[in-house]
Amino acid sequence: MEILDAIGNTSLVRLRKLVPPTSAQILAKLEWENPTGSVKDRMAHAVISRAEQDGRLQPGDSVVEYTGGSTGTSLALVCAARGYRLRIVSSDAFSREKLDQMAALGAELTLVPSEGGLTTRKLILDMIEAARRLSSEPRSYWTDQLNNHDSIAGYQALGEEIWSQTQGRVDAFVHCVGTAATLRGVATVLKRRKPSVRVVAVEPAESSVLLGGQAGPHKIEGVGIGYTPPLWEPSLVDEIVPVASADAKEMARRLAREEALFAGTSAGANVLAALRVAERLGPAASVVTLLADSGLKYLSTDVYKLR
Repeated sequence: MEILDAIGNTSLVRLRKLVPPTSAQILAKLEWENPTGSVKDRMAHAVISRAEQDGRLQPGDSVVEYTGGSTGTSLALVCAARGYRLRIVSSDAFSREKLDQMAALGAELTLVPSEGGLTTRKLILDMIEAARRLSSEPRSYWTDQLNNHDSIAGYQALGEEIWSQTQGRVDAFVHCVGTAATLRGVATVLKRRKPSVRVVAVEPAESSVLLGGQAGPHKIEGVGIGYTPPLWEPSLVDEIVPVASADAKEMARRLAREEALFAGTSAGANVLAALRVAERLGPAASVVTLLADSGLKYLSTDVYKLR
């Protein structure tokens, strides 16, 4: 067994204290159990493996990507294990822990300045352009996460795990949209297995573009890019729920204090949206959501830093 074999097969646990007795049960997948502490390990393994298999990535090549941190850390893990140079474009908008973790695993960082530490459409587009320039150099493979369909396949195993762990008793799946690959990969599997499964997408209320709103700055790291992601597939989605950054942060803190689940900001957004869905579905139903990464990635941010 090697380190990459440790990706996947994460635990599914039931929330006990936050869910009212009149609501559906909420089950949370602990994606921080992956080697870097993030669900993104799944897609990183898939995109590198598939590029190797069809020759887009050759021994001695460099890998290039733009990222808010978790994808970069996951790619750094896979590239370190497989022996590739990794060049990452990121920003000061994202937690110091994420940047340090990427560097610790060998990634070479280029940081694009943000507007006051906020995630904005302009920041994402500036990062993409910086990665495009790096990828034009010889023997560079750009994983280009927002457009890479290989990442969807990386999350289909996650859908199969949810189906197996719930023994098919899943009525709704709730998750934040960043690239949309996670939602699409899981939804494809669950809808094929059980067409009545309700798929709920979550986005920052300050940048609710999937609901037709204006793009705006927000502080839910890793999601809400400010425009409809290319991998978004609306036919798989039954509902879109906006969640404000402040509410997502507070729910992340409550998860830690009340459920002993130490996760990132998107987990707070996911659970808030899941609570709304669970209230409507009632106590006979089951709602599944993801705790996409560990709270250890946010200790220097205002989510957990002592105030």
